[in-house]
Amino acid sequence: MSPSFLLLLLFLLGFTTIPATSRCTTATFIKTYQKCVTLPTQGASLAWTYHPFNATLDLAFSGTFISPSGWVAWGLNPDSPAMTGAHALVAFPDPSSGSLLLLPFVLDPSVRIQNAPLVSRPLGLRLLSSSAVLRGSRSPSDGSAVLIFATLRVSPNRTRLHHVWNRGLYVQGRSPTIHPTAPSDLASRATIDAASTATETAPQAPDALRSAHAALNAASWGLLLPAGVAVARYLRHRASRGPSWFYAHAATQIAGLLLGTAGFAIGIVMGNRSRGVEHRLHRGLGVAAFVTAALQSAALLFQPKATNRFRKYWKSYHHLVGYGCAVVGVANVFQGFDVMGLGRSYWKLAYCLALSTLAGVCVALEVNSWVMFCRYAEEEETTTTTTRAGDSMEGGRASSSQKQGSHHGNPKRHQNSRRRRMVKPEINASPP
Repeated sequence: MSPSFLLLLLFLLGFTTIPATSRCTTATFIKTYQKCVTLPTQGASLAWTYHPFNATLDLAFSGTFISPSGWVAWGLNPDSPAMTGAHALVAFPDPSSGSLLLLPFVLDPSVRIQNAPLVSRPLGLRLLSSSAVLRGSRSPSDGSAVLIFATLRVSPNRTRLHHVWNRGLYVQGRSPTIHPTAPSDLASRATIDAASTATETAPQAPDALRSAHAALNAASWGLLLPAGVAVARYLRHRASRGPSWFYAHAATQIAGLLLGTAGFAIGIVMGNRSRGVEHRLHRGLGVAAFVTAALQSAALLFQPKATNRFRKYWKSYHHLVGYGCAVVGVANVFQGFDVMGLGRSYWKLAYCLALSTLAGVCVALEVNSWVMFCRYAEEEETTTTTTRAGDSMEGGRASSSQKQGSHHGNPKRHQNSRRRRMVKPEINASPP
């Protein structure tokens, strides 16, 4: 195993996520509340006072901006602890004046892909009042704290409320854009009982599992399997190496498949431990890569002999599925970096350097293969032309010898013809 590969594996195993923590407080610079709770992600907290006599909830959400042109949101989902279907209050700077705005939004299912800008509309909640203020600064900046105040009426027998919150990088006009998709961002939800402070937060997979999942999948689907494809493509036609290319190809593919299977299994465990956190594209690409690898392995059991007439169809299938598995695996590794929030990290840079090295070697070998192919084709054409010229010369000599043989091959016939030519004048000269 090469030192560069070991270094990359150590880099990938070093994935860690440092959660932001903060202590909640019941006192704000505006008013004091009875209860508070520290929310599990993004360093957010919630303080509230519940008035049972009129079923009114008075609360204050504390969050932070991650961009001067970003947004911070808090909301309630009346049905489930999920973003889809939530009724949210979003605070962001006004693009024209720079002052802080607080607008209501209803997050329907289309917000996941956001084909159209999100439009503000009234909430379905019985919202009595709402406001937002910055804490410690006059304009939003990276790390600026914001307080969102809200007073709403709830059902007297339904004090367990599903809270959701999040933050984004920028706003288009007055429409907040999609927030980051790191695990902490996707787990920003909690069910809190306003009367008893009982809290149910979204479970998250341990950091060790996520690090192992990332390292194994990047090493297997992202490097080993493409390297095995390159070995089979560029070394099999070198007769001097004999069958060693096949053993190298098989060893690389088996190692990649074993590591990839382990990474895939860890991903399933993570999905079971993180209910409600969905990465549909990443999961779909992972399933596609695993299925194509399984099909490749199963196809080896039905490999026909070299003399079988179906051998060429099997080879086409083997090549097509192998290339497809490599492409899908690499694409899913990049998708995984985005899911983990490492789209602009040194880990992704290290992987890109390793993959670029492999791609550069493949390009050099591909160019060399085409040069050798063109040179061989040119030599073969020259040999064919020389052979044809030699055959034509030998054919000309044979035809000339046949003509000479037809004229000098029978000397008696030639002598008789001369005698007839000599006798004929004497006959004509005799008297009648």
